[in-house]
Amino acid sequence: MNQNLKLVLWSLSAALGGFLFGFDTAVISGVEQTLQHLWNLNVFEHGLTVSVALIGTVLGSLLGGIPAQQYGRRFTLLLIAIFYLIASLGTAFAPNWSIFLLFRFLGGLGVGISSVVAPMYISEIAPPSKRGRLVAMFQFNVVLGILMAYLSNFLLSEVFTEAWRWMLGIQALPSLLFIVTVLLIPESPRWLVLVKKDFQTAKTILETIDTHNAEKILAQIQESAQSQGKSQFSLLWQPAYRRPLTLSVLFAVFNQVSGINAIIYFAPRIFEMSGLGKDSSLLSSAGIGLVNLLSTLLGIAIIDKFGRRALMRWGSIGLVVALVLVAQSFYLGGNSLWVPFYLFLFIGFFGFSQGAVIWVFIAEIFPNEVRAYGQAIGSFTHWILAAIITFTFPYLAETLGGGITFSFFALMMVLQGFFAWKIMPETKGTSLENSEIIVLAH
Repeated sequence: MNQNLKLVLWSLSAALGGFLFGFDTAVISGVEQTLQHLWNLNVFEHGLTVSVALIGTVLGSLLGGIPAQQYGRRFTLLLIAIFYLIASLGTAFAPNWSIFLLFRFLGGLGVGISSVVAPMYISEIAPPSKRGRLVAMFQFNVVLGILMAYLSNFLLSEVFTEAWRWMLGIQALPSLLFIVTVLLIPESPRWLVLVKKDFQTAKTILETIDTHNAEKILAQIQESAQSQGKSQFSLLWQPAYRRPLTLSVLFAVFNQVSGINAIIYFAPRIFEMSGLGKDSSLLSSAGIGLVNLLSTLLGIAIIDKFGRRALMRWGSIGLVVALVLVAQSFYLGGNSLWVPFYLFLFIGFFGFSQGAVIWVFIAEIFPNEVRAYGQAIGSFTHWILAAIITFTFPYLAETLGGGITFSFFALMMVLQGFFAWKIMPETKGTSLENSEIIVLAH
């Protein structure tokens, strides 16, 4: 098999974790109101139903670096796939609210761990010239999963009795595919060198990835392993790694205070707030998924050419404009035509900037010895804010109104623009082993 094809297939296999990440994240939007009525949930219980997966995601993202470091990236990806399968079947057959919460929490664990391990795995098998595109395939699969969740919700909503069970249970099919494909991929060569000290297997894998530079890459990995006798987690808090840690936390914060997860989780509700009917709201939500997919494809196509920082700079400008327009529409009483259009504009700018860049950037800026734990901290920050915003959004939107809520998101994107123009380093085209030099020198 062609080397490039192997590399793409390995990356796609790991990126299936992203597809299930996206599907699991968005599928709740089509069933949350049904479940609220089915189990007579109060405001607190309803918020918990939507956000419990995010609570699991927060925990999974915080702990995901541990099995990835101790047992390998491939083993952890397999664990994630099993979590997704059990969670999809468990929520579909849940007899009551408590059992439903338990399995949604388990699915959230899978999402959190996959957001740490899948981009890390792809970044560690990808050559520098292709790393942006290959790691961004994870995000492409995330938005593809979101789109498929919206579409399946729309198609299944009137087809079956208790359609919500089908909406949740259909996720078992891609979960099974994920299990099969993970069994066919190799371990990360960097983990094999740094943890297992298996240089020969690592060299064989590197020769498949980059025949001409395998020896050089192996030597760089070995050189970077000098501090491996220490605890990697304690290393992360040393002054030398303060800058990449700060960059990853700030990037993750800006990702969520854009309002992206509130829009994805509550898209039908936001559209109904603007005057659309329920069926039109579900269909418009599918439109959000499609725009997200196409804009992320654009980001993937240009990320290695123009770089991470350029995408973030121009994306920030577009996000501010779109959010100001949404806020203005709500201040004026909402408009069933323009609010969806402005949100599509927001999703478009988000997809090719934050959406395409976040997992690439966080996976690149940490040196080998702290990557697993650094990626976990960045992902944890992303998901703890996602949980808070998702849990509070219904209350804030109802209490403060859409105008003030979306004005806050717009202000946060102004700050993100400053970050992208003045603070964020460029990491395109560099080896992972040189990332620390570039980040610290910026």
